[in-house]
Amino acid sequence: MVPTKNIDSAVQLFKALSDGSRLKILSALMDAPKYVEIIAERLELAPSTVSFHLKKLEEAGLVEKTKDQYYTVYAINKEILDLPLSDWVSDVYGSTDAESEREAAYKQKVIDSFIKYKQLKSIPVQRKKRLIILEYLVESFAYNKTYTEKEVNLIIADFHDDFATIRKEMVLEKLLARENGMYWRI
Repeated sequence: MVPTKNIDSAVQLFKALSDGSRLKILSALMDAPKYVEIIAERLELAPSTVSFHLKKLEEAGLVEKTKDQYYTVYAINKEILDLPLSDWVSDVYGSTDAESEREAAYKQKVIDSFIKYKQLKSIPVQRKKRLIILEYLVESFAYNKTYTEKEVNLIIADFHDDFATIRKEMVLEKLLARENGMYWRI
């Protein structure tokens, strides 16, 4: 079973892998499941030491145990070891849904700060905020349609009087393309 990939399970996995004895135990288990005593003998470690390390490996999801009569047999959890390292690292900040929600909330906050009654109060100085506002304004332009400069100016003028600056910024940020006096949304 693969544990839920979050920052806590990733830290636990990496801690389990950060010990040389645990790596030796994993190596010993690569060819086949084994009893504690067999691993201890092979690695010249005390069975209690091997049991301690196996418990840590099990908590991290790297090994699984099963009962075989009087013995506990340990085997590698191939599901975990077959996962690329990038799968563990990429998800440490939580789900991308949560990140997307935070980003959307920030964008909405910027829009609410600069747009009142469908009018742009001022052009943001900060590039990040300006880009959010320009992306908001470019939604007024349809894809697959060309506009004359006059049409572009009229659409932008509905939001702000300085349509020339906003038009120029939209072209610079590659939100609108311009060729031969015609504009279209990218």
